[in-house]
Amino acid sequence: MPQAQLLPSLLLPLLLAACGGGGGGGGGGNNPPPANSPPLARATAPERASPGDTVILDGGDSTDRDGSIASWAWEQAAGPTVTLSGAEGPEASFTAPQVNTLTELSFVLTVTDDDGAEASAQVALRVAPPAGAARFSISGTVLAPAFQDVDGDTNDPANAPVDNNSVDTAQRIGNPVTLGGYVNQPGSGAEGQSSTGGDEDDFFVADLLAGQTVTLLVAEPAEGDADLYLGDLAGNVLDFSVETGDFEQVVAPEDGRYTINVFAFDGATNYILAIGNPVAGNPVAGIPVAGAALPQRPPLVAGEAIVSYEPDSPASQLAELAPDDLAWHMGMRQRGGGPGRARLLATLEAGIERARLGAAAGRGERIADLELRARWETLIQIKRLRNSPGVRDASPNYRLRPLFTPDDPALGYQWHYPLIDLPAAWDVSTGSSEVVVAVIDTGILADHPDIRGQLVPGYDFIRDPQVAGDGDGIDPDPEDTGNTQEAGASSYHGTHVGGTVAAAGNNGTGVAGVAYGARLMPLRAISDEGGTSYDVAQAVRYAAGLANDSGRLPERPADIINLSLGGEGFSNITQALYREVRAAGVIVVAAAGNEASSQPGYPASYEGVISVSAVDAQRRATSYSNRGAFIDVAAPGGDGSRDIAGDGYPDGVLSTGASGAGASLDYAYTFVSGTSMAAPHVSGVIALMKSINPDLGPAAVDELLARGELTADLGSPGRDDLYGHGLIDARRAVNAALASRGDSVQTEARLSASSGSLNFGSERDSLELVLASGGSSPVRVQQLAVSQPWLNVSASDIDANGLGRYTLVVDRGGLADGIYSATLTVQSSANTLQVQVQMAVGDSAGSNLGTLYILLFHPDTGSVVEQFVGRAEDGRYHYRFDNVIAGSYRLFAGTDADNDLLICDPGEACGAWLTTDRPATLQLDSDRDGVDFPADYLVSIPVSQGVDAAPAQLPELSRRQ
Repeated sequence: MPQAQLLPSLLLPLLLAACGGGGGGGGGGNNPPPANSPPLARATAPERASPGDTVILDGGDSTDRDGSIASWAWEQAAGPTVTLSGAEGPEASFTAPQVNTLTELSFVLTVTDDDGAEASAQVALRVAPPAGAARFSISGTVLAPAFQDVDGDTNDPANAPVDNNSVDTAQRIGNPVTLGGYVNQPGSGAEGQSSTGGDEDDFFVADLLAGQTVTLLVAEPAEGDADLYLGDLAGNVLDFSVETGDFEQVVAPEDGRYTINVFAFDGATNYILAIGNPVAGNPVAGIPVAGAALPQRPPLVAGEAIVSYEPDSPASQLAELAPDDLAWHMGMRQRGGGPGRARLLATLEAGIERARLGAAAGRGERIADLELRARWETLIQIKRLRNSPGVRDASPNYRLRPLFTPDDPALGYQWHYPLIDLPAAWDVSTGSSEVVVAVIDTGILADHPDIRGQLVPGYDFIRDPQVAGDGDGIDPDPEDTGNTQEAGASSYHGTHVGGTVAAAGNNGTGVAGVAYGARLMPLRAISDEGGTSYDVAQAVRYAAGLANDSGRLPERPADIINLSLGGEGFSNITQALYREVRAAGVIVVAAAGNEASSQPGYPASYEGVISVSAVDAQRRATSYSNRGAFIDVAAPGGDGSRDIAGDGYPDGVLSTGASGAGASLDYAYTFVSGTSMAAPHVSGVIALMKSINPDLGPAAVDELLARGELTADLGSPGRDDLYGHGLIDARRAVNAALASRGDSVQTEARLSASSGSLNFGSERDSLELVLASGGSSPVRVQQLAVSQPWLNVSASDIDANGLGRYTLVVDRGGLADGIYSATLTVQSSANTLQVQVQMAVGDSAGSNLGTLYILLFHPDTGSVVEQFVGRAEDGRYHYRFDNVIAGSYRLFAGTDADNDLLICDPGEACGAWLTTDRPATLQLDSDRDGVDFPADYLVSIPVSQGVDAAPAQLPELSRRQ
């Protein structure tokens, strides 16, 4: 066996070299240098300021009598949070916040001299509201979705802790559920009620059905590592997931009641725990489809790891000089590999190896299955290897076998595609690369795995370099730079919209676009802060092949322009532009807006523009969607306050996106709701039509739309102000395109359903299902059968073939508390399909997000004016702000599980009036009641695997202590 005492002698010269060690002492002579005198900090500020004033903090008079000031650092000490510019210089500035009462703000200046000594000074000023200003009240309710819940012991002291740290005190939760929580090792994370003693374990109890998944989304994997365990009621471990990234998942082997344990392996992190049904159609990250066998974990060689070292690190050098010594020091022995390549390591005898498992070692004792325990010990050891100095990566030594990798693994979460009968349309066309859709938005993430290869050259038309954030004005690069100052404020709105239109399909990655064979022309005209109608107009002109400020024209004009933006007033000049674009043969589609208003919004309400409203997963108009005489068509926009599919995630529209910005950018797939998400469904369907008949122009599409040939009628018969001419129907649209060229394609008769699964939860009694023909040949519904007596189905509005709307009703009478599942089987003349139904009896699946901070935000000064601390009452958070000065405001709400004084962090609940996608501005010129909006946990699917806890794409929102 290698000798442990050899290791220090080998490491010493390497460590000395790395640290610049060696050499003798400095100095000379017998007189010590004189003692350094600390600097003197001086800070000044005006005594008073008014909201919106630029306030200067001056530390330029700070001195150091025996040297010089090397650095300055300004920090806010008290008052409403402001953003300091120049905080690392002698002079800092900020915009005075909007206030309703005389408010004091204080700041601390710390100066450091050239010898490292520090001194501080504090300065204060008062901000006064305008005298005699009119004042009003705002009140309303923030709604917590019924399927969302909160960990009983987060780090926020405002949440009274409820012990869930052991199997005996496990917290009861519902199914399905999305739950937000927080775990930390002692001494890790922000100061709060668990920062000192730690909160290593959160235990939950839930009733699960066979094949259901429990997913852990680690919100901040760079700050903490959390693991997931599934056990019986005695705490014996039945399954586990112990990765080091942001995704962990276990699967229930059979119907029953289980314990679920979230364990803080290292550091501190928020998390989201999701329980839901497997998605229909495609397995995702090992999730089984209905009727499939439970997923098998990839087999590995117990006790072995493949390790690579960082080049030129002490560990790498030692691995070449004495590989056995280095391996032994890590509790391993080398079995293969060599210099410049990966090494195969094996664990030493069990006693030594288990001693190195640390605090996690006792957890393995609860795993009775010896093979499962050996797997766990191997994976835990690999986690520790990954955290070892000089180790670049460590992975299991997997036993290889043939694997099936499904295409577009997250397609099953795109519930919005079956809603418009898109799979049937794909039997005819998936889009042509000759068809180009211009997306005029915030730009594009060109290297996103599902966007790369889908683009034609675009352009950046943002004239103001400060707004653009890329250091210049208009230029040929439409890349969305995000917000490098506040990464959480980066929406990547254009990437999400573009992905719905034409994200790559059938490529084994992520999602698919509606017309995934078509191409995108990304045109950047707005940033996350908005844009100007002039810049948008220049982008529209470019897309249509008209003269514009770039001085360039595209190789060929776009066929369709998508405008998921709004906010401008009517302009005759802009109206004339859209007439010119229409005359050029370009079809323009725009989002109707998210203000829940019947007032015309532009550009959607311009003549010649197709205005798109939004529906939810039940094909009903969403609460936020605009409505009125200008609405032409409806499409899925999503509703994050519901989970009709029962997959454990909010019913937002899933598409391409990202989190972070700059060096911290991570490509992802995000759930977002809004009419911005509805419009690209329509643009994508029209792209499918143009792929079939390139000669279809704006007038022809308008005529087909008015005749009802592109839609399924909703609401009042014919056109109405909620849905326009109805819900866009991809299958009907491609058939209309075929007919327009005197052609048709005979596809196999097939019955399709608007959803493959329905979740009643514990509160809903009825839901709707639409049965439709999924092919060109006739199909007739012959029989409907339910597998459980508590489920009933009846026809609501059907034709002679039994196609149309059905109502499913559940009867909970006489049923014990628990989770129930049933199957609706529909037999047709062509095929038989099944719809999975889930229902809960007893306690609701949550309706509680914990303490919610509702903030009144003043966009002009970027400041939080007032804060209301709310607590749930039957899933509702009632709030009220009185004596608020008249003006423009936005409303945000969120939790702060990690107690870092910022709401809407990854893994925390978040909401905005009316939607987080595009928060609306409320004009306060009278008392406002009933200002209601939802708050929920925001999640996204990362490119790598699984599902991620996503930050809200909002400004940094600081709450008060």
